[in-house]
Amino acid sequence: MAMLPSYRRSSLFQKIWRLRVRSLVSPKRWRSLGQFIGLFSLCCLLIVSCNGNSGPQTQTPANSTESNGRITMGTTLTARTLDPADAYEIFPGILLYNLGDRLYTYAPGTTDLIPQLATELPTISADGLTYTIPLRQDVTLHDGTPFNAEVMAFSIQRFMDNGGRPAFLLSEKVESVEAAGEYELTINLKEPFAAFTALLTFWGVTPIPPEAYEIGTGTFKPDSFIGSGPYKLASFSPDVIKLDVNPDYWGEKPLNQGVDIQIVSNSANLYNSFVTSGLDIAYQTLDPDQIAKLEQDASKGGWQVIQAGTTVINFMTLNQKLEPFNDLNVRKAIAAMIDRSLINQRVFQGQADPLYSLIPTSFDIYQPVFKDAYGDGNFEQAKDLLAQAGFSESNPLTFDIWYPSASTTRSIVANTLKESIEKGLPGIVNVIVNTAEVTTLWENVEKGVYSSVLSNWYPDYYDADTFIQPFMSCDQGSLATLCEQGASQGSGSFYYSDRANDLIRQQQAEQDPAARNAQFAELQKILGEDVPYIPLWQNKDYVFAQAGLKGVAIQPTQQFLLWQISK
Repeated sequence: MAMLPSYRRSSLFQKIWRLRVRSLVSPKRWRSLGQFIGLFSLCCLLIVSCNGNSGPQTQTPANSTESNGRITMGTTLTARTLDPADAYEIFPGILLYNLGDRLYTYAPGTTDLIPQLATELPTISADGLTYTIPLRQDVTLHDGTPFNAEVMAFSIQRFMDNGGRPAFLLSEKVESVEAAGEYELTINLKEPFAAFTALLTFWGVTPIPPEAYEIGTGTFKPDSFIGSGPYKLASFSPDVIKLDVNPDYWGEKPLNQGVDIQIVSNSANLYNSFVTSGLDIAYQTLDPDQIAKLEQDASKGGWQVIQAGTTVINFMTLNQKLEPFNDLNVRKAIAAMIDRSLINQRVFQGQADPLYSLIPTSFDIYQPVFKDAYGDGNFEQAKDLLAQAGFSESNPLTFDIWYPSASTTRSIVANTLKESIEKGLPGIVNVIVNTAEVTTLWENVEKGVYSSVLSNWYPDYYDADTFIQPFMSCDQGSLATLCEQGASQGSGSFYYSDRANDLIRQQQAEQDPAARNAQFAELQKILGEDVPYIPLWQNKDYVFAQAGLKGVAIQPTQQFLLWQISK
C-alpha cells in the first residue's frame, strides 16, 4: 500500500503499527519476520527436540564454512525491498546499513553519534530550524557517481516524495533540503526537533545516484541497490542474498571477502544448518528451546553465543474511552496485577527482560516507574484499588485482553496473565482472552473498539522521543473528550494530557541534553501516574557464530556490522 508523502499523526500511528510491529508467534519463542504482511508476520511453529536431531534438514549452502574468506549467515527473515525510500523492516534495514552510508552513524559498540558522510556534527541555527552539514569529498558510489551535496539532497528529497513506508519520518519534519555548496548540505525543518541528527542515522537516509533512481510517487526499485557502502549487492533473491566487498570504499574495508545470506524457511532449518556447520552465523530467529540448547552445547559444539539487549518493547494498551479503563483506579489495579517475572520464565525461559517504562533499559534516562509504583503480581494493592473503583466478589471486574490471532506467543502471554490474575484475585477479576485477524484488529484499535491490546514497538531511530511521542502525544482533544486526533488516538489508548503534550513539545525543541533528560523523567512519571499503557517485557537478541569467527556483535542500536566479521 503506497503512502502519501506526509501523514498527520492522527492516522500515522496506525500505519506505523501495520509496518513496524511484529507478531510474537510461538508459545516458546518470539520471532520477528522481516516480511511485511499487513502489520504482523506469520510463521510456522516448529520445535526442535533437545538433542537437536528432529525437524527437517536443510542442504548446506554452497559457500558454507569453507575457508574462502566469505561469511555465510542464515536467517528466517526476508527482505521485501532494498529501495531505501521504501524499506521499513528490520532485515532490509540491516542490509542497507551495510550496503550504504548515512550522514551520521554510531561509533561501534556505543550509542555515540559520529559523522560518517558528514565531516562533523551539524551546525544548528539558534531557532533550531536550519541544519548545515559539511560533507566528505572522497566518496564514490558503487556505479562511479561522485558523492556531493546534490546527490545527498536528491536522495533525501526522493525519500520524502516517493511516498514509501518510512517517508513520514522526514516529510513530517523537513521543510526543504538543498545543496548550499558542492559539499555543503542545508536542511530546514518545519519546527525544532532535537532528535533530528539521530534521525539522520536511519538506514534509508543514504545516498543513491540520481541517474539510476527517480523521484515519483510509488516509484521504487526493490530488487537492486546502488549506494556508497562497504559492500555492493551481488545478487538478491528470496533464497540467497550475496554481498561483495566494495573495492573502492572510502572508509574501513571489510575484514572478510563478502557475505552470503541464506534465507531459510523456519527456525528448525536454521538450527540444524548451524549445528551441522552449514553456516558460519545463525541470526534471527531461533526458538527459546533452540537458544537454550545452543547455549548449553556451546563448549561441546565449539560455537560462540553472542547475547545483546534490544530496543524492542512490549506492552499493553488500555483504552480510556471504554469501561472499565475510564477509571484510573482500574488501570492502576491492572498494572499491579501484572507479574513480569512469571511471563519471562513461563513464556520466554528467561530470554527477555522485565520492562517498567516505555523507554528501554538501554537508555540512561530509563526509570522503572511501574516497578516502583506497582511492583509485580501485587494482588493486595490491586484488590484495594479495585475496591475503590467499586469492584469486589459481589461485583467482579471483567477484563478483556485482545491480541492478533497469528501471534501464538501473545496467546501464551495472555493466558498466563489470565491464570495468574484469576488465581491471585479469585472471584474478583474475570479475564477474557480474545483474538482477531491481524488487519481487522489494528483497524479497530484506532476506532477504539477494544479495551486492551497486547502490542510491541520497534523504534525508528535511537532516541527516547520515539518511545514517548508516538504513545503519549495528542494533536486534538481534551480531558473531557480524550484524544480525538493524534498519536495516542491511533494507538488505541486515546490518552490526553496537557502536561504531557507540553513536555513532549519542550523535549523535541530542547537542545540542552540535561534539560531534555529531566523532561523525559517527568514524562515517565506521568506515564506511571496515568497508566495509559503498561510496559511488560523487552526482548533480547541472540547471535550464534562458529569458532574462529571474530567481530560478531550486535550493536547497542540493534545494527549488525557485517564488515567487522572475519574468520
